[in-house]
Order: sequence, then structure tokens, then C-alpha cells
Amino acid sequence: MSTPAPQAETDSEFCYRHPDRQSFIHCQRCGRTICPQCQTQAAVGVQCPECVREGRAEVRASQGGYLGRLIPRGNAPVVTYALIALCVVIYLAQWLSGGALTSAWVLDPRFIAEQPWRLITSAFLHATSFIPHLLFNMYALFVFGPVLERFLGRVRFLALYLAGALGGSLGVVLLYQLAVATDGASSKWFGGFLQWSSALGASGAIFALMGALLVLRKAMGLPLTQILVVVVVNLAFGFIAPGIAWQDHLFGFATGAAVARVYLTTRRPEQLRTQVLAVAGIVAAIVVILVVSVVASPGYYA
Repeated sequence: MSTPAPQAETDSEFCYRHPDRQSFIHCQRCGRTICPQCQTQAAVGVQCPECVREGRAEVRASQGGYLGRLIPRGNAPVVTYALIALCVVIYLAQWLSGGALTSAWVLDPRFIAEQPWRLITSAFLHATSFIPHLLFNMYALFVFGPVLERFLGRVRFLALYLAGALGGSLGVVLLYQLAVATDGASSKWFGGFLQWSSALGASGAIFALMGALLVLRKAMGLPLTQILVVVVVNLAFGFIAPGIAWQDHLFGFATGAAVARVYLTTRRPEQLRTQVLAVAGIVAAIVVILVVSVVASPGYYA
């Protein structure tokens, strides 16, 4: 999310250039409210006149020769492409290691006490026996990632992605904790629907992006119906199709929505500290719940 201009009242629902015109559309770069006359259609949403001029200046500056074109500038979704590349490289490493890397990084809730990195590393693994698992997730990241990265900025986008991955892992651990608390009885409830299992894949982080899009849709000038259909279909698929960690999807989605809500309500430059602390608070709350689960049942976590 680009930092709004200091003189703009980003929380106003009146056009910053025409105070007498009410509008509910925001510039996708700076977040200022703009009326139809001041809107310029962009690749994602709309932009205000100032951001359009700045964007054109960035393009001109980036055309300074071959070396300049090699260096990422402006709104290039560098983080999204880096995440995709990283997942592909790790997928190849899973193959080359004969499954050793998968075993060391997969999210098995039983091992998180001594190997907490599994809570994050599992989000970069994919099932080597089913290549569509990688392809579907990377396609979703390719579709949703650039949209949000350009709107939020690279640091905020990466924080959203990693927080979503951790939130999704929390869902996997809590389902295991439920089985521990009920002495395995919960695994048989609802026809085995609550059976816990190990998990891997970027789905939790990607569903965090979906949750963020749903929360930020108005500020980004995106239609609610299309986003809602995508979200509902994907969430429903996780509950219907067998072998999918629906809890990872659900908790990832909720985490992404919570982080996006923080971003939405702390857009002013002077609110940066509050924004950082609030996002850190969400991550801290997830960590506390994980620690409590381990401490409450030490015999079930290694």
C-alpha cells in the first residue's frame, strides 16, 4: 500500500480534488478518495491524477538503457515472482533429496516443539506425487499476488503472505490439539471430517491473499461479486474434496483478512507505528496459541 500524501484525508468519502463530490472509490496507489472525473483506469482498479503522473515518470526513468531494464522498478511484483521461483526451486529440491527435504519441512504438528520452522517451511513445499498441487497454487499466487503487491507495497505484501502461512499452520495444529484433548475421539466425528494430518503447500498463504482482497476490495475499486465467488468456491472445494487441509485454508483466510483490516484502518503516514504493532500483535497472538497448545499437552509434542 503506497503511503498517502500528507495533505490528503484518506479516510474521507469525498473526492480530495472536488470536496463537494461524494465517492467510495479510492486510488489503488495512494488510497485517496476520487470521484469519477478524477479516475484513470489502471491495470488494477483506478488511480488519481497525481499517481498517474508519478507512474508515467517512473516508466520514463526505467527506460534508461539495458541495465536499467534489468533492475526491478516501480510496481513490478518482485516479491510475488520471488515467492513463485522459491517454491519451484524447493519443489525440485524435494525431488532431488528423495523426500528428505519434505520430511524435514512438512508440518507434522507432533514435532513443532523442537522444530518450529515447520510452521513456515511447510508453506513452501508441495506434493511431489501430484504436480498439479504446485501448479494450481503457483497460478493462484500469480493471479492474486501482483494485484495486492502493487497496492500494498512489497514489505506489507510479504508480511501478509508470511502471516497467512503461519495462520494456516495454526489451523492444522489446533485440529491436532483437538484430537489430543478428546483422546482421539474428535477424529471420528462427522465421519472423520475432523481427522488431523500433516500438511504442506502454499494454500494457507494464498487464502490469506483472498481474505485480504475481500477486505480491501472497496479501496482497490474491485467488484465484490467476482471476489466473493472466487473465495466461496475455493473455500467450499477445501471442505468437499478429500485430502485437502481445509483448516489451513480457513485459518489462512481469517489471518489474511485480519492483517488487511489493519492495513485498511492505518493508512496515514503517522499511523505506521500503529500498523506495524498491530500486525505484530496478530502474529504474536498466533504464536501464543501455538505455545499454549504445546505447553498444555507436552507429551504429545516433540
